[in-house]
Amino acid sequence: MPFLAYSSRRQRKAWREASDRELLKAIQRNDEAAFDQLIERKAAPLVQVALRIVGDREEARDIVQLAFLRVWEKRQRFEDRWSPNTWLYRITTNLAIDHLRFRQSRQRRVEPVRRHLRRVADSRQSVELSALQQTEVTAIFQRLVSCLSERQRLVFVLRGVEGLDSREVAEILGCRTSTVRNHLFAARKKLRKELLRRYPEYARGIVEGGGEEEGR
Repeated sequence: MPFLAYSSRRQRKAWREASDRELLKAIQRNDEAAFDQLIERKAAPLVQVALRIVGDREEARDIVQLAFLRVWEKRQRFEDRWSPNTWLYRITTNLAIDHLRFRQSRQRRVEPVRRHLRRVADSRQSVELSALQQTEVTAIFQRLVSCLSERQRLVFVLRGVEGLDSREVAEILGCRTSTVRNHLFAARKKLRKELLRRYPEYARGIVEGGGEEEGR
């Protein structure tokens, strides 16, 4: 037994030092320790991506759990020519968008009540923008990105917030880099307009993240 425990510790240490590609190759050989390491390494950043798409942390966690289940189920489909990060982002963002579509379909049925409640809430409170807490900033971000199309939202989150380069975003979405740039430009334009309309005091600089597209 001591030998087996020592061997297991050595294996876990080896996987901690392995690359993402090496982990996926081991997962294709049904190595569950490598799969555990991939989850430990990638769960937090994938939850952040899903959160920025769906706007709810618990739902984001559920999406990422399902994403890892899909990774295990589809492990034999991973091809060496792919970037591991791109493959993981593609699975996660597809699930997040599917979830968002389902939620929006459900919300349309209760929209009249929701509009009334929003009007009541807006009439009872005013936000002091200079003293916003992080949760309030997150809520504002989610309200703003709701004005974007699915593709624009994905591009803005992946390129503008997560900082992936245009080529990688194009691979995730299955489109051209020029399309990514166009979606990003349109998303920033919409966000600026919506930000100025809703929160003029807080407008400066909040939607400028992501850097320039030159050379990316």
